[in-house]
Amino acid sequence: MDRSSPLFGLSARAKAQLIAKLSSASSLRAEDRPPLRSNRHETTIFAPRLDVSELDGFRELRMIREAADFLGIADPYFRAHEGIAGAETLIGNKTYVNFASYNYIGLNGHPHIANAAKAAIDRYGTSVSASRPVSGERPIHRELEQMLARIHGCEDCCVLVGGHSTNVTVIGHLLGRNDVIVHDALIHNSIVQGAMLSGARRVPFPHLDHGAADRLLRELRPRHGRALLVIEGHYSMDGDVPDLASFITAARRYRAWLMVDEAHALGVLGQRGFGTADRCGVDPSDVDIWMGTLSKSLVSCGGYIAGRRDLIDYLKLTAPGFVFSVGMAPATAAAALAALELLEREPERVHRLNDRATLFLQLARQGGLDVGGSIGASIVPVITASSIRAGRLAQAMFNRGVNVQPILYPAVPERAARLRFFLTESHTEEQIRDTVRILIEENRRVEVSPSDLAAVARHLGKLAPPARST
Repeated sequence: MDRSSPLFGLSARAKAQLIAKLSSASSLRAEDRPPLRSNRHETTIFAPRLDVSELDGFRELRMIREAADFLGIADPYFRAHEGIAGAETLIGNKTYVNFASYNYIGLNGHPHIANAAKAAIDRYGTSVSASRPVSGERPIHRELEQMLARIHGCEDCCVLVGGHSTNVTVIGHLLGRNDVIVHDALIHNSIVQGAMLSGARRVPFPHLDHGAADRLLRELRPRHGRALLVIEGHYSMDGDVPDLASFITAARRYRAWLMVDEAHALGVLGQRGFGTADRCGVDPSDVDIWMGTLSKSLVSCGGYIAGRRDLIDYLKLTAPGFVFSVGMAPATAAAALAALELLEREPERVHRLNDRATLFLQLARQGGLDVGGSIGASIVPVITASSIRAGRLAQAMFNRGVNVQPILYPAVPERAARLRFFLTESHTEEQIRDTVRILIEENRRVEVSPSDLAAVARHLGKLAPPARST
């Protein structure tokens, strides 16, 4: 984590001082460790044990939790939902209007999907009990891959057991130390982790700026072996979209592979809900690597890569996250396949989703809320520019029957702290209007609530033991 970044509005210097104080406890523990014992006949070495509290990230998390406790902000994470989380959800035996689940087209719990998953268990069991190249291949895998390939207008597809791990293993496998990866500055963590694993040079460009991407490729391409340009089709934090045609032009001009992450685009963008190419009207073959997940609109779990057949064949025989991983569970594959069938048969679900999200966006803007660059397709952020304000606002909304998650530092920069609203086709117009009304009311209350940062700093400073005198 970047120690120069502001924490809850504290200056970089104040933040560094607090981290130093919290670090002192670990330093004292290190000094108090027993020394190595030895004599003429024997030497006993006490290997140091793992102490998680010595990690910088652990100390920052401790600061954030202590600051939240001091300010009376309840922890909003890991709340147990006691049923299907759709437009409404049950938490603590109480029903909330829910904007924290990416069940975009309302398919989670649909009888067609549930029955398909149950039938797959009856036929194949709960696991394929092997990697697919060995003995884990099942017909349901190829049926799902073929339909995903058709939806994306590609020759073939490969499904993997996790969405995040799909990006990590594929990018980490395709690129190496002599290569370069150019990506949007707000790209998903999984892509950053894959780039780090690859060892390639990683260079971000300003969000959505295809001109900057073009300039970076012009500068960097001649000095590297392979080049990968990575964007998202629908950005999960901001709900905005790229100019796909311009990124295709940049990739072709400099012989770079173009990869588009469709995790939040499939089932959301385009008249048919088929994603970014559907929305932009481009030839899907102009994109080298289509990546997506099965856990959003397709209400299952896993990830996939769609593209040319030779790419898919190569990945299926060599990508570590596919070759050395168990194959996708039968019920998981069957659920995603059934969801794709419903998406294709019922495009009106996508139209309702977009209408609901557009209504939310318009009402929020009219109420003076900062919704950034969202296009109102399914994701609408409400930017507070303060983690304290975001935490307080989320708690106030929860107290009034609305479940929405705050996105806080360090997940985003402090100035970008926000509430993130996931809309679904199942939300009613009444729910949306009531929610935005409550949001505007509570935001005004939170804006005038004092935040004594000096008191927060004093409180955090008291948690660490005094420095040991010399």
